[in-house]
Amino acid sequence: MTHPLKLALIAAAVSLLALPAQAHRGWLLPSATVLSGPDVWVTVDAAISNDLFYFEHHPMQLDNLSIEGPDGKAVTPENMAKGRFRSSFDFKLAQPGTYKLMVANQGMFASYKLDGQNKRWRGKTEELAKAIPAKATDVKVTESRSRIESFVTSGKPSSDTLKPTGVGLEMVPVTHPNNLVAGEKATFRLMLDGQPARDVAVEIVPGGIRYRDKLNDSKVTTDESGAFSVTWPGPGFYWMSASVRDDKSTIKNAQRRSSYAATVEVLPQ
Repeated sequence: MTHPLKLALIAAAVSLLALPAQAHRGWLLPSATVLSGPDVWVTVDAAISNDLFYFEHHPMQLDNLSIEGPDGKAVTPENMAKGRFRSSFDFKLAQPGTYKLMVANQGMFASYKLDGQNKRWRGKTEELAKAIPAKATDVKVTESRSRIESFVTSGKPSSDTLKPTGVGLEMVPVTHPNNLVAGEKATFRLMLDGQPARDVAVEIVPGGIRYRDKLNDSKVTTDESGAFSVTWPGPGFYWMSASVRDDKSTIKNAQRRSSYAATVEVLPQ
């Protein structure tokens, strides 16, 4: 093997080791987050991918999509489509204020042994009782609640859509999510079932992973009030996520995993 070829192979191996670890991330990506005008529309991409924000793994299911308008009423998405790697939809911002986009899912996951073999099952809560055979052993059940959000504002920002529902893991912005500026600090609060989510790790990842060899993520931990702060290093779209495991499942003897993720846009100064 020639010396130049050896060097090339070594360089390729080093570059592969430097790549961020693969992790599937679910996200909603609006075409814009701050708009104005009389006839305003936004297109939203929805996907589950390794890189942010690129389509290379799986489209997000939109069965549980909801769009809440500034007046608290539901907004109907239009032109919904599902492709090989992404889903998408449009919606009109018919009134000024802040809109919340959300995909909330709930389901059950179980692992067990049957006749000495490891088995796994995933499905709806009402299907669990019939899904696990009576002679199964080493049964472990987890209830999963996930919430994926983004925010879009037409004209002057409003706050009614930012109120928590009191169910699952949620983010309550202290700094408005459509008023984020590079170099400035923003503060948010995590709530779990309406109570402060204390000592929870929050991961913040800037988009554009595909074009760099480092994830460039940062992690912060919520305080006693569930609050955490981020000083944005630069403009662009960011993905924030957190999860909590506890024994507060609605199903007896089951664990619960509550997760939250949001896409926000940080504007230049």
